[in-house]
Amino acid sequence: MHAWHAVERGHEVVQIERESEARGASLRNFGQIWVSGRAGGEELDTALRARELWEGIGERVPELGFRACGSLTPVRNDLELAVAEAALAREDAAARGYKLLTADEARAVNPALRGDFVAALWCERDAAVEPRTAQLALKKALFASGRYTFLGGREVREVIGENAVRDDHGDTHTGDVVVLCTGAWLGGLVRELVPDLPVRRVRLQMMQTEPLGETLTTSVADADSFRYYPAYASGALDALNAGQAQDPTAAAHKMQLLMVQRADGGLTIGDTHEYEHPFAFDVVEEPYEHLARVVESFLGRPMPKVRHRWAGVYAQCTDTSRVVHRQQVRDGVWLVTGPGGRGMTCSPAIAERTANELGW
Repeated sequence: MHAWHAVERGHEVVQIERESEARGASLRNFGQIWVSGRAGGEELDTALRARELWEGIGERVPELGFRACGSLTPVRNDLELAVAEAALAREDAAARGYKLLTADEARAVNPALRGDFVAALWCERDAAVEPRTAQLALKKALFASGRYTFLGGREVREVIGENAVRDDHGDTHTGDVVVLCTGAWLGGLVRELVPDLPVRRVRLQMMQTEPLGETLTTSVADADSFRYYPAYASGALDALNAGQAQDPTAAAHKMQLLMVQRADGGLTIGDTHEYEHPFAFDVVEEPYEHLARVVESFLGRPMPKVRHRWAGVYAQCTDTSRVVHRQQVRDGVWLVTGPGGRGMTCSPAIAERTANELGW
């Protein structure tokens, strides 16, 4: 997205990528443009601006698969319903497109939800793209500009002088500015540049199914997302936490349900959160079993066969109220990392702010 904004503003860009193609959290996510749960203030403003940018880019790059699908969070009892009602009372509820729907109204919006629930929180501003192919589509569009070069399979090892870096092929690259978007790679050069970087790594597990066989017209979350996302903080959430214990597996793995349908009809489903190092190297089955139960309870039918399971790691500011860590680390060299789970949602607006602050 930094490359996108630079090219849009008339610059020539060289993008250096450690892998032959990106393989990290930018692909291993839901593809959600997730406005609903964002904290009020800067984070919500960033998400809303990013939502606007995603839609505009999607019109120009249809291969992104942008769709303004919105989201539904079904609730099953009075405690969960009270949290949804408290969300509607927020001053910024209208900006998010919040609306409380009855179960019948929710099924009219998303007929695939045939399970048992009493109501659902609708967020009109949520959207989705295709995470596994979005970067390839953006790169194709950037190539078409004639002002973009992609160098894959190269790792930047050293910052040399002003506005210049050297890669592991021994080549030096110089420009008006260098932006290091290092994702969850926080060792090596990043540690040398910022030894006390206030960013941590977070590991998650997700899965993707075979095609559902019908359209899931919205993204879907469960009430555990109320416990996870800051927008839902309220006295009602305190009462939910006190009065309704989270499923033991969900609690142990710090889980919520998020579910998005892919272009091929399959469902991307997750996720867990692991914060303590060292991370496990294997994926464990209990979270997947828990997610399958929740999904089937909302769909009112068996979940399609799982086709893929994976783990991913993203970088998150230790001060979770910060949208991203943006720091000048040398003359003409900036480090931008740590968006956490906001990365897919907020990336266009994060990059736009970098471009604005640096006067591109």
